[in-house]
Amino acid sequence: MASLVAYEDSDSEAETEPAGGFHPVGQMEDTSAMLRPPEQNFGSRVLDATGGWAPSLVCGSHDDPTACRLPLARLWSQDPGSCPSQRLRWPRPEPEATLPASPPARPSLWTSQAPAGHVPLAAARSKQVRVCWEPSGSPTPSLDARTGSEGPGKGSSSLQRKRREDCVVPYIPKRLRPLQALSTETDSSKDTEARGPLGGRVPAPLRVAPEVSEFTQPYLGSQNKRTKVPRAVLFHLRGHRGPVNSVQWCPVAARSHMLLSTSMDKTFKVWNAVDSGSCLQTYSLHSEAVRAARWSPCGRRILSGGFDFALHLTDLETGTQLFSSQSDFRITALRFHPRDHSVFVCGGFSSEMKAWDTRTSKVVRSYKATIQQTLDILFLREGSEFLSSTDASSRDSADRTIIAWDFQSSAKISNQIFHERYTCPSLTLHPREPVFLAQTNGNYLALFSAVWPYRMSRRRRYEGHKVEGYSVGCECSPDGDLLLTGSADGRTLVYSFRTASRARTLHGHTQACVGATFHPVLPSMLATCSWEGDVKIWH
Repeated sequence: MASLVAYEDSDSEAETEPAGGFHPVGQMEDTSAMLRPPEQNFGSRVLDATGGWAPSLVCGSHDDPTACRLPLARLWSQDPGSCPSQRLRWPRPEPEATLPASPPARPSLWTSQAPAGHVPLAAARSKQVRVCWEPSGSPTPSLDARTGSEGPGKGSSSLQRKRREDCVVPYIPKRLRPLQALSTETDSSKDTEARGPLGGRVPAPLRVAPEVSEFTQPYLGSQNKRTKVPRAVLFHLRGHRGPVNSVQWCPVAARSHMLLSTSMDKTFKVWNAVDSGSCLQTYSLHSEAVRAARWSPCGRRILSGGFDFALHLTDLETGTQLFSSQSDFRITALRFHPRDHSVFVCGGFSSEMKAWDTRTSKVVRSYKATIQQTLDILFLREGSEFLSSTDASSRDSADRTIIAWDFQSSAKISNQIFHERYTCPSLTLHPREPVFLAQTNGNYLALFSAVWPYRMSRRRRYEGHKVEGYSVGCECSPDGDLLLTGSADGRTLVYSFRTASRARTLHGHTQACVGATFHPVLPSMLATCSWEGDVKIWH
């Protein structure tokens, strides 16, 4: 006899069934049996003597004994192929069911096997049955024990309905499941970041004591050091797993064999780039890319800032953090004050720059401008003034590309320095003359006066390299005769400062060369870094 089969999916959303269904022949089903009081005879599955579930027929009424039909049952089969959908199968692991001693009868489509504790849908609609999944391993009470403690009535019915709703697992569409997993991973990562990127670990000190290198020892006492143009590669330093943003030699002459490199792989490294080309230590203090790092003037500490808003001052000899704080923006530029070495200025993806004091771990000054990002910071003589290059530019002029600030009062001295429509990703100061140079996205280096009103030289311009949006650095040699810059095509160009002519071109990288610096003591050594993640030492 044909009847309606109800599929109940625990993973799908609960849907309200209509009051009546249709038979295949088009007649309306009688739903009075589902609403009949408990004392009337309606179909249910009872626990037989063998411990298994036995189906019973459901009769529509006492007047019509022939109008009997099978109870509503949940489709189930041990064969996964018999299920209409993957979502109709029971969740694993399944509770172990006690098998009867005698061989069970062959189950039909309507009375297929079900886990222990399962109640048919027809019985679940009654007011005497509590439908709830029991945890695996816990004893499953009998049907009589579960129904005998709850009497009929509206109060027990609402309580049972609430319990049934608590047992329903909400269905999550497939297109929303990756978002849920992503939110769970984000919450866990936030908890990890709240504990700190170090996770309680202290950075190890340098593997080798910072002793004086035997190569730099003969040049420490000499006064006349004339810089020579290097010709070949001495060391090829590999170790970073991401683009290298900048390189810097230790400013102390006795420790100038150590080289600092920052990378987008969330680390910065200290190398012995003169004697052996080995990595002395790797510091993983940041949870995001390390965009800027600077040696302290004493040569024993490193100040680092990254895209994780974190600022760290690390002692190299002990490996401890002398200063650690969180900024309000991602850090892209750092500079120590030339006089007070406990104060530094940082800038980044923000309209303001901040001056921090490492002794108190507080912001002592703030410098605000109508910009979006600070690209570089450069202190002028005596540290009373400093320059900042920004990303502010318009079609006809760039009146805020380079801004001069008064360090003490946080006031703007001038913002009408560079009037061309190019941004300046890096700035450098000449070691002997009162001038500074700015790297521009117009593929040339511009020369400016370092005293007010900071006029730009129209006669001298250094051209021949490419910038193309990269943060390409530039630097003057210690004697001031040569000018060094990287290029977006991987070259390193050396210019004559006096004549602006090209002295030499070094082909050492396959991707953009974004950093280049002269050694402060050795006359014919320089270091370059590239976007491919390597560092090269030239001599």
